[in-house]
Amino acid sequence: MSKELPVIDLSLFRHKITLHVRFNEVDMLGVCNNAVYLSFFEEGKIQYLKEAKMFPLEGLFTDGSEYFIVRNEVNYRGFAHYDDELDIYTRITAIGRSSYGFAHVVVQAASSEIIADGRGVMVHVDPLTRKPAPIAESFKAAVRAFEKTPPETA
Repeated sequence: MSKELPVIDLSLFRHKITLHVRFNEVDMLGVCNNAVYLSFFEEGKIQYLKEAKMFPLEGLFTDGSEYFIVRNEVNYRGFAHYDDELDIYTRITAIGRSSYGFAHVVVQAASSEIIADGRGVMVHVDPLTRKPAPIAESFKAAVRAFEKTPPETA
């Protein structure tokens, strides 16, 4: 039994990057391999943080903050092929004490078809203990300032 996937309102997403499916991302069936979508999501997250001015000026891993992905979910709705142009939409949907949730949508640029969507959770951890630690208020404020609609409080 399959559940109907929810309708996605792309107007809620302020951030978008465009990528092309590379040859090494296509499997023997001629479609973009399912695992590659997580890489697309990761690139969307990094570019989101840069555009929202939340990326450390000295570069990644330089500010003492550590975040771990604790959940990833992908819904496959269609297919991408070699050299397809894809728009990757990213937004932060919720912020809690030590974690935040994000959402992604992959759209085939030529057809405007949503071919995948996903979500996940990142947890901020103390670099010494590797236990969950509170997210900085400056991070929360930057997200609220960047997003079109404020993230939920988790």
